[in-house]
Amino acid sequence: MSTFVRHSQARQLLHNKFVVVLGGSVQRSMYKDLVLLLQRDQYLTLPQLKSKGEFSFEHDSLVEGGRLGPMSNGIEYREVRQFRSNHHLLRFYFLTRIYSPYVESILEDFRRGLKPDVIIISSCVWDITRYGLGCLEQYKENLHKFFGQIRTIVCHDCLILWSLAMPLGKKIKGGFLVPEVSHLSPTLCHDIIEANFYSSRLAEAYGLDVLDLHFHFRLSLQHRMPDGVHWDALAHRRISSLLLQHTADAWGVDLHDPLPSPRQVHQDHIGEFGHHTIRPKWPHPRPLMDLVPLQRRGQVQYQQRLFRPDRFQLIPPNSEDRVVNIRPLLLSTQLANQPAHTAGHHYEGGGFSFHPHFQADDSWMRRTRHFRSHPYPPQHPWMTPRHSAYGR
Repeated sequence: MSTFVRHSQARQLLHNKFVVVLGGSVQRSMYKDLVLLLQRDQYLTLPQLKSKGEFSFEHDSLVEGGRLGPMSNGIEYREVRQFRSNHHLLRFYFLTRIYSPYVESILEDFRRGLKPDVIIISSCVWDITRYGLGCLEQYKENLHKFFGQIRTIVCHDCLILWSLAMPLGKKIKGGFLVPEVSHLSPTLCHDIIEANFYSSRLAEAYGLDVLDLHFHFRLSLQHRMPDGVHWDALAHRRISSLLLQHTADAWGVDLHDPLPSPRQVHQDHIGEFGHHTIRPKWPHPRPLMDLVPLQRRGQVQYQQRLFRPDRFQLIPPNSEDRVVNIRPLLLSTQLANQPAHTAGHHYEGGGFSFHPHFQADDSWMRRTRHFRSHPYPPQHPWMTPRHSAYGR
């Protein structure tokens, strides 16, 4: 990406949208950068990047956890933040595991409260370090549970974006790496790659979008902080730009097209009161314009890049062989000779079922977006009653 997304572009793209970010401390900084970008073109400061659990950040509010409860580096730490303006709503949930009783209560928030338009999810480092022996296999099982649940709760047109973990340093000094698991530090940067590979393939099978931040930042390690885990303000502005660009592509919007000039007055479009209607010649897809709310009519096509579900099959996590078998990628000439059929993957286990619905030879998915025309309500969001000491 050659340029960063600007304040005016972010405001118009997320106009009347509800965005939810779930994850750890890196995702909290993602949320903070989005909150700042929606208000002005400015980068996060170092104290803002380092702080956690504060009562307010750039006019947002602490809804649950943080300084309202015990501050710790343990798996029981909670933090829920929310930023609300007249036409924007962002919420952040701090996660230490991709699926747990606490995550179930968050999903209940979505079921009974306002439905998100965009959900950005990432959970990996805590899952494979803080939950004992066999945590990697538990992580794979929990991914199945979470992906299966989230699809049944949110609206069908909600954009669910699975964000892969970013590159870790060989020497890590993060808060999640307590002395009891410090021996994992030398190999953790390689374990992340395996976990990213599995989670990306599984997310694609469940119909989720995938953003590979590990790939995008593999050559930008100079922006990683000395602790080997977190990233500086420029990196987070680039992450925000990647997130918003991916969202714009999914919605059929071109963020960086130049504005048409000059505007043309079409004599054949006369308004109801006798004056001319000024209409620019919009390119396709339609670009954003300053001070004009984003609008679209009809359906748009969204291409899932490099995804063909018939290339691999999923092995249930409770079987003896706990791997994902990937078939070799086929050339374009070979793909043309493949018979069209509907992939009928079926998964049962752990009290849930996996029935992904997709067409094997259809790489296009249509999204229909429904726009809210009213500002967000001033009252606090629906929060499922949670016990203060949720376990694992």
